[in-house]
Amino acid sequence: MRRAVVIGAGGQIGRPAVAALARDGWTVTAASRGGGRDEAWPGDVRVARVDREDDAALGALIGDGCDLVVDVVAYDARHARQLTALAGRVGSAVVVSTVSVYEDGEGRGFDTMGEPGGHPRYPVPIGEDQPTVAPGDATYSARKAALERELLAAGGGPPTTVLRAGAVHGPHSPLPRELYFVKRNLDGRRRRVLAFRGASLFHTAAARNIAELIRLAAARPGSRALNACDPEPPSAAEIGAAVDAVMGVRTETVLPAGPPPSPSVGSSPWSAELPVVCDMSAAARELGYRPVVSYAESLPETVDDLTRRLAGRDWREAFPSLARVYPDLFDYAAEDAWFTGAA
Repeated sequence: MRRAVVIGAGGQIGRPAVAALARDGWTVTAASRGGGRDEAWPGDVRVARVDREDDAALGALIGDGCDLVVDVVAYDARHARQLTALAGRVGSAVVVSTVSVYEDGEGRGFDTMGEPGGHPRYPVPIGEDQPTVAPGDATYSARKAALERELLAAGGGPPTTVLRAGAVHGPHSPLPRELYFVKRNLDGRRRRVLAFRGASLFHTAAARNIAELIRLAAARPGSRALNACDPEPPSAAEIGAAVDAVMGVRTETVLPAGPPPSPSVGSSPWSAELPVVCDMSAAARELGYRPVVSYAESLPETVDDLTRRLAGRDWREAFPSLARVYPDLFDYAAEDAWFTGAA
């Protein structure tokens, strides 16, 4: 029996990854800080409680060895060294990274988007040979770049597939961008504003599609970096329309041609002047990847999850990570003032 250990199994990507591997015949140990079990997992999935930062605990979890380690919470170079230190006890690894490691060749990337003229001009689509930001520890993108460099340069480590995920969506998300539309609909807001004509593209990635890539990479070990996204990225306006369809509501969307009219009006979690679209042909070529779900097909379970988690709670309490990144998502007073001024 092939043995797999999934680190971060209790999260948005870890849950479907455990399920996908178990369906594929792997004997899976689902490790997380809480050590919980997802109701969708088969009964023979083992659960374990582990602190990702505890080297000894991680080594004990691997034990004498396993065929596969999947790490969905690895964050920086230290985590990479934890994994490469397991060489000889691990057959192969799959580690989740992010498309935010890319830069445009002029030093612009996700970390410069808030600066004047700082939005990266990526090729459409972005291939895996696109330059990446300098590794470091100052930002999320730099830390993920350091993680990748350590993993892919480690000649003595297990063969590792690095998956560069886009805007991840699906149940159990700590950063559910879809809340921008779901909460407005629940609050009875029937008008909204989307900058850049609602045409912004930030390539989405269903957690279930990432899980499928993990399953495929586990069956074809290798050292490589691959984009991990949905088949086609919907625009911001298309995402709003899809959420409306799931929730059975009709809305009016005002689409200014330029940037957001103000910091808290018209700026959604997808709003960007220039597209971020990834090339998925390498994953298809190297792994035989075919998406298991489209954005629209995955949306009902996301909407149900967000509605349940938001019920009776302030959105900042229910989704603290989202509130830290996007503090002004629901400034209805500013929106109403803008509508009044624009009338």
